[in-house]
Amino acid sequence: MINLIFRRFIAKWISLIKLRNIPFHNQYKFFFSSPLPIVGAFVTGLCLSLLFAACSSTSTVNSSNPSATSVGNSAASKATVVRFGYQKSTILLRTKGVLEKRLAPEGITVKWSEFQAGPQLLEAMNVGSIDIGPVGESPPIFAQAAGASLTYVVGTAATPASSAILVPQNSSIQKVTDLKGKKVAFQKGSSAHLLLVQALEKAGLKYTDIEPKYLAPADARAAFVKGSLDAWVIWDPFYAAAQEATKARVLIDGTGINKQGGYYLMTRKFVTENPQTVKTILEEIQNLEEWSKQNREEVAKTLAPVLGIDVETMKKATNRRTFGLVPIDDNLINLQQGVADTYYKLKLIPKEVNVKDAMLTKEEYAAFSPKNLT
Repeated sequence: MINLIFRRFIAKWISLIKLRNIPFHNQYKFFFSSPLPIVGAFVTGLCLSLLFAACSSTSTVNSSNPSATSVGNSAASKATVVRFGYQKSTILLRTKGVLEKRLAPEGITVKWSEFQAGPQLLEAMNVGSIDIGPVGESPPIFAQAAGASLTYVVGTAATPASSAILVPQNSSIQKVTDLKGKKVAFQKGSSAHLLLVQALEKAGLKYTDIEPKYLAPADARAAFVKGSLDAWVIWDPFYAAAQEATKARVLIDGTGINKQGGYYLMTRKFVTENPQTVKTILEEIQNLEEWSKQNREEVAKTLAPVLGIDVETMKKATNRRTFGLVPIDDNLINLQQGVADTYYKLKLIPKEVNVKDAMLTKEEYAAFSPKNLT
């Protein structure tokens, strides 16, 4: 850095000498008689370069081990607000208020934002509107392919029976192969998207054999009820509500197809600066998951009025759900990489995605992950 500034200064000095045709014997005198800004620029640059050199030597030490600065050195910038994104399928966490109770003594408040599906949630996270949120396995792949900087923090248990391909009650479609040439609606880049891709592949069909209609859950339901669609791929509680209200028939659910659940993701900045808060949040989520597993009827009764769904329908959705968190390990990473590779092979994402780029080290996960994850 010093050499660069010095060379630039000499080059500038020589150009001035040439411009003014200053004889060699007067050049030394010209240097010390030059306007102060010229000389001052050199001195200032030299001082700054020394300062930068000192700083860069420190940053070089840290940059040689990125994880050294990823989680842990953040007391000075601890968050006082956690901006939490959620979907209707994960509204229980907000409804029970467990995070507020746990974080309040630490002077931290929680701000909630609802999203129709995972892709919209991660879009908000990417632009800095929220810090954390749960999504299915597919949204992170599409987000990462689009250049989003996100971090997986923990997995959620696979719930294959909680998603399905629905068809109208009187539809002639009886099996997945009958979807060929049909209009099928789903949220692009969601877990429903992957279920459809996997179901088609299992049935020997190609993705290009169907006519995809990329619709968010509310829009898809309206089109489904109107009769504009041949099939709709959706997850609970929308799935259960549609079964009850439209008498939709289940063509196939995710049983025997889905092998993984979703994830809680955070911005890398939040994880980096608030590891202890992350630990607290995940502990409360895990506690609620364990409570829900043992109290399914109470979960249904709690959520029914919040979601505007009758209790019996809510019980159906709750009973087919698997509760629990799972650690980010090699098995989960390999499954997620398989999802990424599938979407790239189908040219549904513009480039190959290495999911490890959005992962932390094993040591970092161990620092904030709840104990006894299944």
